[in-house]
Amino acid sequence: MKRHYYISDDLDDLEIIERDLEASGVSTPQIHVLSKDDAGLEEHHLHKVEAVLKKDVVHGTELGAVVGAIGAALVLLLAWYSGLTETYTWVPAIFLAVIVLGFCTWEGGLIGIQEPHVDFRRFQDDLEAGKHILFVDVDAEQESTLARVVSEHPKLVSAGEGAATPRPVVKAQEKFSEFMKVAP
Repeated sequence: MKRHYYISDDLDDLEIIERDLEASGVSTPQIHVLSKDDAGLEEHHLHKVEAVLKKDVVHGTELGAVVGAIGAALVLLLAWYSGLTETYTWVPAIFLAVIVLGFCTWEGGLIGIQEPHVDFRRFQDDLEAGKHILFVDVDAEQESTLARVVSEHPKLVSAGEGAATPRPVVKAQEKFSEFMKVAP
């Protein structure tokens, strides 16, 4: 899958684009709109980016976990090298290593929650200017459909491409959405 980004300042046009894409076979979990105007997105029934995904929590937590794993390994190596494990056993060293890993992971998440998502940083100026970012994740066979729909909307400005949500995640979101429609 590939993600296509577009910039627009017209929520009415984005609503039509989303409807056209869905009518052409692009599922709702493949279409998102990033905007500072959450009320406008609700009013136009657009599929918005969840607040937690606007921030870099996941990426920050992953980086924190990597730093924590390195720190935990250093704690264990230091305990082994110093001979502390022969005197007091491995329990204190392992306990400290787990604490270092947990703390760094937690701290990475806290740092990430203060930053815009790594994929959306390039759009911060446009968002501050009141514009909206449409991004669509498409398979290779859906590229022509996306190109056709986009060509019918001249106010939409292409803003590049990026890594998309993995196909299994999109499929799971589609199945969950179907389940929620069927469930009483």
